[in-house]
Amino acid sequence: MRAIRVREFGPPEVMRVEEMPPLHPGPGQVVVRVKAVGVNPVDTYMRSGMYARKPNLPWTPGSDAGGVVDSVGEGVTNISVGARVYTSGSITGSYAEQVLCEEYQLHPLPEKLSFGQGAALNVPYATAYRALFQRAEAGPGEWILVHGASGGVGIAAVQLAHAAGMKVIGTSSTEKGRDLVKEQGADHMLNHNEPDYLDQVQALTGDHRVDVILEMLANVNLDRDLKALAMSGRVVIIGSRGRIEIDPRDIMSRDAAVLGLLLANATRQETATIHAALQTGFENGTLNPIVGRQMPLADAPVAHHEVMKPGAYGKIVLNP
Repeated sequence: MRAIRVREFGPPEVMRVEEMPPLHPGPGQVVVRVKAVGVNPVDTYMRSGMYARKPNLPWTPGSDAGGVVDSVGEGVTNISVGARVYTSGSITGSYAEQVLCEEYQLHPLPEKLSFGQGAALNVPYATAYRALFQRAEAGPGEWILVHGASGGVGIAAVQLAHAAGMKVIGTSSTEKGRDLVKEQGADHMLNHNEPDYLDQVQALTGDHRVDVILEMLANVNLDRDLKALAMSGRVVIIGSRGRIEIDPRDIMSRDAAVLGLLLANATRQETATIHAALQTGFENGTLNPIVGRQMPLADAPVAHHEVMKPGAYGKIVLNP
């Protein structure tokens, strides 16, 4: 079977397609025939060697895929051959024609969702759910600001917050992206390319400001985020590409909190809770993954360049 392999950390071009032996499941394991692969920014950080947790080389990137169960190992009781599934992590990496997973890393893919949408579920929706409900403990009626709302995590966060009765402000750099996010349930949209765009938050919220901010680029925005918070407001840092200087008095004066998030830190019980909650949203149509672009598996280097560009529009998916 074909798989993307990384033999040295570096730019996207270090990823190459190689022929690998077919996979076989051990006890408690499942082999999935991959139909679509989700491309996430975290994949690019790991490939570059800049991520907090470096994989052992050689390595196949990816944790997210939609596909069909090929074979199951001894002791697997809840998944059968031929089942449609999506992955939330893997043993061997999802940028491949097959992926080996532990049984707990697989979840039913509703018939109403395509395999491409299945590849867009895990990291975006699990991250957004964990940020809103497990880290920020956001609730109905609160004001939520989602930076980069037209990307995978951003769209997931908007849909989740809207469904939970929160009031949502999203940001995007393109008119197309802002229109998309409005369609997903945002109450207001801001252009984060405009200078001082966060100054509009106070008027939009009736002088309340925002209770929760989901931050995708903390090294650029965090200092300004703190000034946009309401009393007891929370910023959840989902992404950052460097250092930033802030004034701690902006946190003190609001009894505010700055919270970090790394999806890999979620316990198995927290992960099970996340996906149990998400399943209901996928089944009833409240949550609807948006696939923006699909590319062949061999174009993984192109996808890694594209996923880091501004102006995100839904999820980038690779097709083996």
